[in-house]
Amino acid sequence: MSYQPVCFLYKPTNASGEHTRKHRSLSDLSLSLYHTHFHTDKHDNSVRRLAMVIKLEKTLSTSMNARIIGSGKETLVLAHGYGGDQSVWNKLLPALTQTYQVVVFDWSFSGAIKDPNTLFDPAKYCCYDAFSDDLTDLLEELNLDSTVFVGHSMSGMIGCIASIKKPHLFKRLVLIGSSPRYVNSECYEGGFDIKDIEQLFSNIESNYDGWSSVFPSLVIDKNDSESVKSFEKCLKRMKPDIGLSTAKTVFLSDHCDILEKIVIPCTIVQTTNDMVVPFSVVEYMKQMIKGESTVEMIDTVGHFPQLTAPLKLLEILDRVVN
Repeated sequence: MSYQPVCFLYKPTNASGEHTRKHRSLSDLSLSLYHTHFHTDKHDNSVRRLAMVIKLEKTLSTSMNARIIGSGKETLVLAHGYGGDQSVWNKLLPALTQTYQVVVFDWSFSGAIKDPNTLFDPAKYCCYDAFSDDLTDLLEELNLDSTVFVGHSMSGMIGCIASIKKPHLFKRLVLIGSSPRYVNSECYEGGFDIKDIEQLFSNIESNYDGWSSVFPSLVIDKNDSESVKSFEKCLKRMKPDIGLSTAKTVFLSDHCDILEKIVIPCTIVQTTNDMVVPFSVVEYMKQMIKGESTVEMIDTVGHFPQLTAPLKLLEILDRVVN
């Protein structure tokens, strides 16, 4: 009896027969045919195939719904914040994809992750380190480096941590409404007392549906009903237990100590009326970041300029990249 192992790797091709990589949907899977054996019976000299197992290897880019859209010399990576998903960038994409190659994706906590969500593990994602590893792994899987990383809210600090670990992946960091610490202390104004944070957790835990209906109008200009409803839809898609776990990770985080380790040039983008991140945080970040840093202000109300002031944010991104 003899065995001959056979292994194939399937790679998607386009109409020309060329292998597709970037600029196409990243939802394709790597098909690995393994443990394929051919059995030769020495008694009757017949050959029978004993088994063929098709293994679907789900890549990180597939799990995180990653897409590469547009084309250009520069690559922009857009990372959403707490409670959101990649749809928060929809108002920017038509313009950005005309000039740049743009990467969008959903973090593991997002309600846009397909059920069952096997990607999110509360023990693993109890700090930003795990998110930063996902980010660097994703960029490496997509064969990208020297990217312009645009991180909103919590993603800003995740990008900072990732840039310290693997600086070659990043050319510039654009930090929109980001904060290294949300809780006030004697020598630091983060915007919230610990009792406010604890009340936030209590509201999420006791009545997630009610909280997710109210919270959007607190962080987005309530006069912009379209944007409020857009973020509310994202929040309601997120599972309550994942929402609470991630909220604790975000609002109890303290990454002030990493700012002096950031050497990648940074652009800090801040709205004139952000109820989540006070301007004192912006001043602190600019002072503490070791690398070159500049501040860009957007005259709008709320924590989501990509929703409420997309044209102004586009102007800043074009200026930063070019």
